[in-house]
Amino acid sequence: MTGPDAALAARVAGHFNDDPPERLGVAVSGGSDSLALLFLLQEWQRSGGPVLHAVTVDHGLRPDAAAEAMQVERICGQLGIAHVTLHWRGWDGKGNLPDHARRARYRLIADWAEANGVRDVAIGHTRDDQAETFLMRLARGAGLDGLSAMRARWTDGRVTFHRPMLGLGRATLQEYLRARGQTWTDDPTNADTAYERPRARAALAALAPLGLDADKLSTVAQTLAEARTALYHAAHAALRDLGDIEAGDLLLHHDGFNAVPDDVARRVLQAALRWLSGADYVPRGQALTNLLVAARAGQAMTLQGCLLLPAQHGRLRLTREFDAVKALRAPAHALWDGRWRADGPDITGDIEIAALGPEGLARCPDWRGSGLPHASALATPGLWKGSTLVAAPLMGWTNGWTLKLDRDRDKLLAMLLSH
Repeated sequence: MTGPDAALAARVAGHFNDDPPERLGVAVSGGSDSLALLFLLQEWQRSGGPVLHAVTVDHGLRPDAAAEAMQVERICGQLGIAHVTLHWRGWDGKGNLPDHARRARYRLIADWAEANGVRDVAIGHTRDDQAETFLMRLARGAGLDGLSAMRARWTDGRVTFHRPMLGLGRATLQEYLRARGQTWTDDPTNADTAYERPRARAALAALAPLGLDADKLSTVAQTLAEARTALYHAAHAALRDLGDIEAGDLLLHHDGFNAVPDDVARRVLQAALRWLSGADYVPRGQALTNLLVAARAGQAMTLQGCLLLPAQHGRLRLTREFDAVKALRAPAHALWDGRWRADGPDITGDIEIAALGPEGLARCPDWRGSGLPHASALATPGLWKGSTLVAAPLMGWTNGWTLKLDRDRDKLLAMLLSH
């Protein structure tokens, strides 16, 4: 391949220059963007690039979806690329369908990739997608984080997703496919203005005569992304200097936290909420502002299963809320609340990890020696056999057991550098 096509393939491959994978998944819906990505990556594979594994998600929402997935499978067969179709049948007719489908798609692909030893997956988002997303978020009144450019890569568990075509336009990719004599599928929902993205696509076309085209809006989004990165690095430095971990709680030096600018402090609190709760998404807007006000004042507040305790001895404490974990039980060999792992003499038996709660604390007369506040101690895990408390390692009663925090301080800090 020579000329413009070679330049396109080189731009896509260039995304991986720092650390090209040996195996690469590629998500292919059958639309022009993902098919172009498939062909460009196949050119890279032929010249020594990674072995490709294609995956299509059939959401089961349109009658033609199964046939479209089979067409992708045929194309992959012609290219000598392994292909699999994943099926989602989780739509209950409630809520935001595009958002539900998007989350399900990434979850299915991540699970498939991890199960098959594929550590990297490429997806076909383009400059047009970035501009459309910018307009959609602008209409919602989004701030810096929402208006910033899509991430070129991010990690979900052990799988890294890549967007190697964010610098390429859809028209260029469609021209590339036409030159190859390759047709593609046009999803009818892409023209259905009942959905937000088609409306944003139409608005983008209307704005183009003013110079507000996909290229310009993508450039603005990238500029904002650079500012966002600077704020997250500042938040990382603040949390590194001001934060300590005690029995799974985050302690923040109150005076130092109050000296941190609001935009940086909000990101520290967001990271703390994600770290404690394990949630993929954390509150923004007024809820987060209320938490910041409470933290500045050293007052208590609950949010997203987490509890901010009043400042004591010059430090704020963010802990797990007992009500959020009181019903959680896990075998001793499993991860509890996404955070704690146990080890002890009966790890494969019928011992379970569960919060101590009032009943457990009553069986730990010396729990105050742990130095934990009562509200924090309630949510602390212990080892139980039925209704009998076997051990409370964080309260000083080990009985041969240990509890280790799986999401440690390094993982907390890493959350601020993953944007």
